Amino acid sequence: MAIAALLFAALPALAVERNPIFAVSGIKVDTRDEDAAKAKVKAIQQAQVKAFGKLITRLASSAAARRLEKIGQRKIGRMMASLSIENERIGRQRYIATLTVRFLPGKIRSLLNNAGIPFFEKQAPKTVILPVFRGPDGNVLWRDNPWRQAWLDLKAENSLAPVIIPIGDLADTQAISADEALAGDEIRLESIKFRYEAEAILVAIATPETKNSIHATMNGQSPYGRISFDKVYNAGPGEDMADVAARIARRFHEVMTVKWKKSQGPSQSGAGGGGIRSFTVSVPYNSIEEWNYMRSQLLTTPGVAGVNVNSISDNGAVIRLSYSGSFPRFQQALQSYGLDLRKYGNTWVLQRY
Repeated sequence: MAIAALLFAALPALAVERNPIFAVSGIKVDTRDEDAAKAKVKAIQQAQVKAFGKLITRLASSAAARRLEKIGQRKIGRMMASLSIENERIGRQRYIATLTVRFLPGKIRSLLNNAGIPFFEKQAPKTVILPVFRGPDGNVLWRDNPWRQAWLDLKAENSLAPVIIPIGDLADTQAISADEALAGDEIRLESIKFRYEAEAILVAIATPETKNSIHATMNGQSPYGRISFDKVYNAGPGEDMADVAARIARRFHEVMTVKWKKSQGPSQSGAGGGGIRSFTVSVPYNSIEEWNYMRSQLLTTPGVAGVNVNSISDNGAVIRLSYSGSFPRFQQALQSYGLDLRKYGNTWVLQRY
């Protein structure tokens, strides 16, 4: 019953916003208890807390995550939208799994806003990474190797700086080889980028220098500007080559994320000017067709940085509207697109003229 409560309490969230930024994958748990059922409940509770910390670090910073460490598992659980199992192993008194935890965007935004923590939720365009390992057996792109595995283990598809690692099926392997990637074959690189609907593609190269070090490089244009990595990383105490590769991939991705955050303004409640700001708006309409028209107009309005649907019905929706620039100019832009945004009491309302 406890497991059912944890897993199904979030079912109403399926009808609201599903923002990939608020989904945290790859949460590993390993718990023991009197029996497998109790171990699983404990694992889910641990996963929620772990995922919450990762999410706050993603949206804000590690300092913000530390600041919210004492928020408590119960409150975190109430902010969870859903949980899914990537893989699991169940023993008589043990539960081992990798989980994905999805949070309710509105709850997380409210928490951060109330705590006065600036945060970022606009996701960068996707970037495909081709990890080429230049090992003793030659250049490797698609076969298993610690460099490719390091990038796969990032599970960064839902991050602020989303990274896509091609799956390496027949279509991929026929499209480009390791040598062609190293040579920068534009036509073949473009075919991979097109297949994964990405804005950019980068070749990340790892070359073992010694038994204890890796020379890693990655250069090219990206949604974050020019990327230029070129450094030798040495193994730390107790680290093997796989550990070093994982540390490098994490570092590369951290830099990409920081670059993206610097190019964006933090999201906050309110309707002031400067940077990118977000606030909740009610949108009444007479039909779904009218809603589709208004949404289309809204998405094409200059200054709109994001439209996230919190809830929707036959005659109205509640959205999280993000915009850049000054608020008066934003209102004027909406008016030029046939949309009227004004405040009634404490509620912002968007309507057609």
